[in-house]
Amino acid sequence: MTIKKSALSHWSGDIKSGKGQINTESGALTNQPYGFNTRFEDKQGTNPEELIAAAHSACFSMALSLALTEANYVADDITTSAVVSLDEVDDGFEVTHIALHVEAKIAGISEQEFNKLCDQTKQGCPISKLMNAEISLSTALN
Repeated sequence: MTIKKSALSHWSGDIKSGKGQINTESGALTNQPYGFNTRFEDKQGTNPEELIAAAHSACFSMALSLALTEANYVADDITTSAVVSLDEVDDGFEVTHIALHVEAKIAGISEQEFNKLCDQTKQGCPISKLMNAEISLSTALN
């Protein structure tokens, strides 16, 4: 089975003063602005790294829910944050690190089992598999 999802990005202008808009098939993003200033100057709008962080945190939470279900646990709450690091390197820029942090409330699970399932999820999450960057993980079981 192949599932396909899509997004469309439009750009006009040069790199510094140009502007872009991102649209997703689902309508979750509609003409969402992005540009040099949203990526490097903290202006209003999104950027590719923020979108990667959103995708990775959402995917990890869902994948952890699956791992927990398969281990006969049900999470009351899973909150995952992702921080994507974009660094200047010799030949331009690259995403060098993604820091995931997951906090969860799960009845009856030991911290050791929780950490084991989180590590497995970090390796098996489809978005994790997509990344070439180092991915770190910290956890908190409430």
